[in-house]
Amino acid sequence: MGLFKRNPFGHILFIKRWLIFFFGVLTHKRYRGFNDLQIEGSEIIKNLPDTNVLFISNHQTYFADVVAMFHVFNASLSGRVDNIRNVGYLWKPKLNIYYVAAKETMTDGLLPRILSYVGAITVERTWRAKGQDVQREVNLNDTENIKLALNDGWVITFPQGTTKSFKPVRKGTAHIIKQHKPIVVPIVIDGFRRSFDKKGLRLKKKGILQSFIIKEPLQIDYENETIEQIVEKVQYAIEQHPSMLKVIAAEEVKIQEDLNKQREY
Repeated sequence: MGLFKRNPFGHILFIKRWLIFFFGVLTHKRYRGFNDLQIEGSEIIKNLPDTNVLFISNHQTYFADVVAMFHVFNASLSGRVDNIRNVGYLWKPKLNIYYVAAKETMTDGLLPRILSYVGAITVERTWRAKGQDVQREVNLNDTENIKLALNDGWVITFPQGTTKSFKPVRKGTAHIIKQHKPIVVPIVIDGFRRSFDKKGLRLKKKGILQSFIIKEPLQIDYENETIEQIVEKVQYAIEQHPSMLKVIAAEEVKIQEDLNKQREY
C-alpha cells in the first residue's frame, strides 16, 4: 500500500519521486556547468515549516524558473548552503512542493503534461487565454486546489502571471495570502531569460550568471492589511514595483553591460 501512496491530487508519490530525480539529473548542468546559479539566502529554506508556505517570485521562463526552485529547495533541505553541488539531494526530494501554472501551458504537449505530474496546480487565467485578452470569473476549483496544496506543503506562485517584467501583480495572490495566512517567502531571480528560450526548455546561451535570491518571509497583518496593501508589498518584495522601472542613464547602461561581461565565463 505504501508504494502507491498518493498526494491530495491523486498523484502516486513513488512516480513523482522518480520524475523529480530523472528531470533533476537531466537539468542539473543547466544551472551548474553550462551556467552558474548563484544562490543567496538558502538557510531560510531549512527553517520553514513543512506546510502552508507560499513562495512568490518574478517570472522569466515557463519551466526553468520552477526547475531551479526544485533544485535549490531540495539542496537546501539536505544541508547545502547556497549551492546545488552533487545531485545526491535528489535521492530523497521533498514531495509536497507544488507550483501554480496556467492550464493551457501544462496541457500543450507531452512534456508539459509529464512535468505537471511533478506538482503543477493548473489554473485558468482570468485575463488571458491562447494569446488573447479575456475576461472571465475565477474558477473556484482552482482556488480550492491551491488551498489543498498549502495544507499539504509548499506552493510556488508567480504573482504577475507572465514572464514579462514589471507587469501588475494579480490580486488573486493577495486574496490567497489574506485568506489562508501562509508564510510568504519572496524570491528574486535573474539570468534565466538570457540562458533559456521563453519556455525554459531549450538552452539559448551558456556562461550566464543566474542569480537566485531568497528573502526573509514577509511581515503581513493578515487581518488588517487590505488587498491593495498586500499587492504593493508583494511588488516590492519581488522587485517588480512600477517605481523600480525608470529611465537609466547611458553611463549606467554601460556599467551594467561591462558587469554582465564580467559575469560570463
